[in-house]
Amino acid sequence: MKTILKAALGGAFLFVLAQFAPAQDKPSDPQIAHIAYTAGVIDIEAAKLAISKSKNTEVVEFAQSMVKDHEAVNVQALDLVKKLNVTPEDNPTSQALTKAAEEKRAELGKLEGAAFDKAYIDNEVAYHKQVNDALQTLLIPSAENAELKSLLETGLKLFQGHQQHAEHVAASLK
Repeated sequence: MKTILKAALGGAFLFVLAQFAPAQDKPSDPQIAHIAYTAGVIDIEAAKLAISKSKNTEVVEFAQSMVKDHEAVNVQALDLVKKLNVTPEDNPTSQALTKAAEEKRAELGKLEGAAFDKAYIDNEVAYHKQVNDALQTLLIPSAENAELKSLLETGLKLFQGHQQHAEHVAASLK
């Protein structure tokens, strides 16, 4: 099951971002802001589901840290777009990410106990890996505004730590 979850989420994220792959189709700063914010909201919602369903202290603590960290980054992102007087632009990537996340939450919502914990954490490893890759290879290089690029780079460092933390929790669940 974990391979299916990883493949489904990773594939969906890569497929969604692939539409921007050609250089002429790179996302604009308003689109990048929306994609990054959406990715944070997706992880917050998944973490809230884990907090409500899991009985595993380590999983709940991980999920609580995801809520805290992603909410803080999203506040910084909103403050930056206000400062720059930029309106984040909804786009097909954000919409597809939201749809894939809703489907994933529905799948996770059907699981209980250790099966839920393992599926949630495996999903978090895969999700952070894909988001980090997208930040490194597409979003940061495409960002034109220096402050947006800096915020994305800071987010990348934080999210790399999230991936490592999720990998540690996943190893403890085996």
